[in-house]
Amino acid sequence: MEDLYRYLEDGYTCTILQRGAPVYQSRERGVRPLLALIDAGADVHGCTAVDSIVGRAAALLYVYLGIAAVTADVMSVGAREVLTAHGIETAAQTTADHIINRRGDGLCPMEIATSGITDPAEALAAIRKTVAALRANAQK
Repeated sequence: MEDLYRYLEDGYTCTILQRGAPVYQSRERGVRPLLALIDAGADVHGCTAVDSIVGRAAALLYVYLGIAAVTADVMSVGAREVLTAHGIETAAQTTADHIINRRGDGLCPMEIATSGITDPAEALAAIRKTVAALRANAQK
């Protein structure tokens, strides 16, 4: 099996592959790369994603995007459950109970925002609302 983790080298946090070739790469953190793909109307249905960290929120966005397989450096148990429930292949070097926030003192806000949500469109709305709230708080 090809070493997909090499696509996380050089500071990349997210790579989308189509037939084994990168069609999108980002160095942005969190769910930003996935929101950028959605906002651009990118057709990545059936592609493979290689991501540094995949929590529940990212998993639901991958479902929304129609990704066929997700390989992650770190994947939460909840993310794997979401992806598997939607028939998306998963692989991870490390499985975590939860994704923690960047300060390391609690759950990731995106994990909290998507807790209990199973519908990808509903998750997208909750994620956008949380991103907006975080930006507003950062500007205070």
